[in-house]
Amino acid sequence: MQKKYTAQDKMCDLISDEYQALQIISRFGLPLGVGDKSIQEVCEEHHVHTITFLAVVNFDNGHLPENELLESLSLLTLVDYLRNAHSYFFDFSLPMIRKKLIEAMNYADADSKIPMLIIRFFDEYVNEISVHMQHENEQMFPYVEALLNGVRSEVTIEMFAHQHRAVDDQHIANKLTELKNLIIKYYPETKQNNLLNSALYDILAIEQELASHCAIEDSILLPAARLVERKHPRHMSTKAVHPTEPLSAREKDVLVELVAGRSNKEIADVLCISTNTVITHRKNISRKLNIHSAAGLTIYAIVNNLVDINKLQ
Repeated sequence: MQKKYTAQDKMCDLISDEYQALQIISRFGLPLGVGDKSIQEVCEEHHVHTITFLAVVNFDNGHLPENELLESLSLLTLVDYLRNAHSYFFDFSLPMIRKKLIEAMNYADADSKIPMLIIRFFDEYVNEISVHMQHENEQMFPYVEALLNGVRSEVTIEMFAHQHRAVDDQHIANKLTELKNLIIKYYPETKQNNLLNSALYDILAIEQELASHCAIEDSILLPAARLVERKHPRHMSTKAVHPTEPLSAREKDVLVELVAGRSNKEIADVLCISTNTVITHRKNISRKLNIHSAAGLTIYAIVNNLVDINKLQ
């Protein structure tokens, strides 16, 4: 196990000893040129919560946070860090890898279909990640922020945790495995392979970064949010997870169409029922689940395996 850093350790030592911490430092908005200042001094100077910064750094070094530490975190700082990580992946890292792959195609056999397949598989892989992170940006992170602001919610962090596990299964991993196999096993032989090697190296590196990113959400964000919910039970809605009155088969059909974004008339046409019947079913769904927002119904449908998140727009 690697070193566990403290607030009094020098930031320059952290950067020199743990090169991977450069990504963490950047996502917290901390600059280089830190001199001999301690980690705490650098964090305070740039208005970054020191305990939260250290929790992420030390977790990346293999140190799991204890409950006492989780209670001391700034969840707002952590959410900002995770959002910045999303921006890094989609605004910089993934586009740069795609650019390298396209440039490498210039040296491939013009008759080979493998280079175009690689681009297609890469784009599919990026799309899988995008679905995951878009859900976090639009639903999970706002939920955590609302929780901290004392806003009552129809859902719980456990529902997001369930969805997070569902997305982090073999589906994304399989896409990446297919992509790596195309490059490693089947790319047409060429002497000009520096760009391709560099792109593959970046793909392997981002695989590790994404795994670390998801682990931070699973092991720091979600447990810390659970602690906040326990302190404020008014935020929790067990009816949203375990309704006292189950939905009928037809109500589930209506819910699936609602989550797909269809209007009352469109649902009526798809299910061959009247618009008034659709409206009645919608009222019953809201009453039974005690959920009245589109986001809440979507999360309920995902958690209860009524829809596949990967097929949602």
